[in-house]
Amino acid sequence: MTSGPPRFPPYPIRGVRVLHRKQNCAPQFALITVDFEPAAEGVVLEVAEGLTVEYEPAEDLPRFFAAVAAGVEERLSLPEEGVVAAARVVLRQARADAVGSSERAFRVAGYLAAREALERTARAERGSPGAEP
Repeated sequence: MTSGPPRFPPYPIRGVRVLHRKQNCAPQFALITVDFEPAAEGVVLEVAEGLTVEYEPAEDLPRFFAAVAAGVEERLSLPEEGVVAAARVVLRQARADAVGSSERAFRVAGYLAAREALERTARAERGSPGAEP
């Protein structure tokens, strides 16, 4: 009997920090720090209690945060990753700016955060120094 693909993350992965900044005629900016924790299934984003982000209009922030989850889910669902997404993603820090922040910028940041978390897991499996857990 064969088992299916492994669930991701296999253990908590803390403090994944991503700065997505693209400077051109259509600038993008998003800074996030997230934790990945094992969950039942899928990708669930939780905003850490007390998180404040200085950004106007504040009504945009829930869409930015949802875009982080969408980016994480997009990366984890790539067939080449070979994992089943089962992640509670806790948004610990976020920064936005009036010029470059958008749903797209935060989606890219979520995608990059998932890539970094996957890379940390791969380094740990190889036994690289400083890798988790």
